[in-house]
Amino acid sequence: MVGFQMLLFLTIELKIDKGDEMKQIFKENKVPIMSWATELEEKTLEQAINLTNLPFIHNHISLMPDAHLGYGMPIGGVITCKDVIIPHAVGSDIGCGVCFINTKLNINIIPLKEVLSEIRKLVPVGVKKHNKETNFLLDNMPCPDVRLNSIIHKLFTNAILQLGTLGSGNHFIELQKNSKDELCIMIHSGSRYMGYKICDYHNKIAINLNEKYYSSVLTKYELAFLPTNSKEGNDYIEDMNYCIEYAKANRKIMLSNCLEALNKVTLEEISMHNYIDVAHNYARLEHHFNKDVWVHRKGATSAKKDEIGLIPGSQGTSSFIVRGKGEKLSFNSCSHGAGRLMSRKRAKKELNFDEEVKRLNNKRIIHTIRTKDDLDESDGSYKNIYEVMDNQSDLVDIVEELKPLACIKGKIKRKY
Repeated sequence: MVGFQMLLFLTIELKIDKGDEMKQIFKENKVPIMSWATELEEKTLEQAINLTNLPFIHNHISLMPDAHLGYGMPIGGVITCKDVIIPHAVGSDIGCGVCFINTKLNINIIPLKEVLSEIRKLVPVGVKKHNKETNFLLDNMPCPDVRLNSIIHKLFTNAILQLGTLGSGNHFIELQKNSKDELCIMIHSGSRYMGYKICDYHNKIAINLNEKYYSSVLTKYELAFLPTNSKEGNDYIEDMNYCIEYAKANRKIMLSNCLEALNKVTLEEISMHNYIDVAHNYARLEHHFNKDVWVHRKGATSAKKDEIGLIPGSQGTSSFIVRGKGEKLSFNSCSHGAGRLMSRKRAKKELNFDEEVKRLNNKRIIHTIRTKDDLDESDGSYKNIYEVMDNQSDLVDIVEELKPLACIKGKIKRKY
């Protein structure tokens, strides 16, 4: 592996013609790496270089401004593959994404703590799930119109109970305000245990296939692949697409329950017709640089020309509604959030608890930083969202900035 300092030496920085934006282009690889990230850890760049060595990579690798270390492939990475699909390049939270709604209610008349308490009664968080199947859950569960022996059928009973649940990690329910002081709700979550198991199941199949046919892709890359013209590849695509629909249904149910909680407190009925939902962990067939290829977005948002996207910040910082510009070099993509600045372990070790809490308290945000163990989800553990947005001004236009008011995270157990 080439040393990191040498890699930086080989970096060529090119200005984009249509503005003052800057991206890094790493050209000394089998295919170029185009990075909109101004900060890349050595291991993140190493993962990107591993991607360039894949024989089926098309044209180049793109790293969004929120790029950071992932499993097998950087989170915030976008690759295009010819005739293959890679489970770990989609990730274990298949279909993970963000949904949003503007309630149109003035924030000054809403008791936020009461609303949060009611939401917690309706939305299980962390490892919790619903106690029993209900007609409501069954009616909203995507129909598993897939192979009878699919792993989905084995996971189906548990998946019903997890539908409409938040999970943990960086998943959140956030109450926000726009420039008109209207209450908005944003939810970040995915396909829960089902997505994890399906990724693991198909990755093991890919590993066995690659070993059987003496694939040149090194095992240490953790990027085993499936040919899309094979039964195994088609099985994964079918299961992946189901997970994407399941994750979307999961977010929609949570949002519906948040509005029910809001109605209980305010007696206001809010329509669901104007909500937005955007996934950022998936693969799909698209046309780029004169070829139909499988675009893998792992922690990246589609940003086709005039396409609406959602980019959440870290806890305590603004989120954004954006409109895509259709930048070809990013494969019509942009960031999926602020992106981690440091690992969870490092955040808990290095960040100052009092400083992080003071920063949130000064903004009068109802936050979830209660102990040092929560520092992995504090502002300081993430990149500066404004720098991230500046670094992708050639990828998206900002439609609206949303400022945080209150947040629910999966692992916090408390009453408001």
